[in-house]
Amino acid sequence: MALGEPWLFCPLVSATGMGNGVREGQVDFKQQDVEPVTSTHLPSEDNQEKKKVLNSLMSGALAGAVAKTAVAPLDRTKIMFQVSSKRFSAKEAYRLIYRTYLNEGFWSLWRGNSATMVRVIPYAAIQFCAHEEYKQLLGSYYGFQGKALTPFPRFIAGSLAGTTAAMLTYPLDMVRARMAVTPKEMYSNIVHVFIRISREEGLKTLYRGFTPTILGVIPYAGLSFFTYETLKKLHADHSGKLQPSPPERLLFGACAGLIGQSASYPLDVVRRRMQTAGVMGHTYSSILLTMQEIIREEGLIRGLYKGLSMNWVKGPIAVGISFTTFDLTQILLRKLQHSTNVER
Repeated sequence: MALGEPWLFCPLVSATGMGNGVREGQVDFKQQDVEPVTSTHLPSEDNQEKKKVLNSLMSGALAGAVAKTAVAPLDRTKIMFQVSSKRFSAKEAYRLIYRTYLNEGFWSLWRGNSATMVRVIPYAAIQFCAHEEYKQLLGSYYGFQGKALTPFPRFIAGSLAGTTAAMLTYPLDMVRARMAVTPKEMYSNIVHVFIRISREEGLKTLYRGFTPTILGVIPYAGLSFFTYETLKKLHADHSGKLQPSPPERLLFGACAGLIGQSASYPLDVVRRRMQTAGVMGHTYSSILLTMQEIIREEGLIRGLYKGLSMNWVKGPIAVGISFTTFDLTQILLRKLQHSTNVER
């Protein structure tokens, strides 16, 4: 009979060796005589799962914020080349950064970063959290619960995570692109961008470029997470260490970013052109027509891969910082929770 029933039977008590006058019998306790046993110090599975999700969200948010802030000047410069017909080169990129610094000041290099933070914090939080959940779901489905996924589920988990995050935060990405390519006199803040776009171009404009974004996110997020998880697994198999060191994590993340961004870069150019068409004097109605116009005016490589060399610098740094920050924050939060539970 479990604790918490209205009454509880104790086993028979023997009189042997107990002294005279003690008889065998049953003793019953009323419920009010027994202090209920609670499980306040034994966290339930639901609480553990909630803590795990919260940890993933917090770690992902911090990872995205740190990574994007670190490369914001390069990111802004890349977008400005992507949406213009100017030919890209490292020398021209440097000149653009230097002119921006001279004309608008040092902090103008981070113009649009507030919009980036508004977008990237929920985006990264959702992406990393979703990736952990999709890994768990796919692990259960394919019978790899508690173990590393095989390559194909590993790619699918990353793709689904990126798609989920992009779908939920896309208008913020649109706003960030507008702020990056326009002077501060045109849009004073994030809310102003939303109001002007809605009033002058219609609410549908907030989702312009959505299709190439999703098509680009599938290979980008899939290959990024796949590469990073695969390199960590190979490292564990060959070194015998359960966890790589922070510099190794940065290197694995850099490789993941390099591969992921190279695979999806043409769609990133198309996405930026469609997002900024309203302020750059162009009209792009579809992905294919946008690609055709870019190729016709600027050529295949110079048009669709414009700024890729800068992305090979920016991308690996950002992704490396992002993955490393996420992993180390997760480890830190687990240790803090474990020490708190021990103290209790």
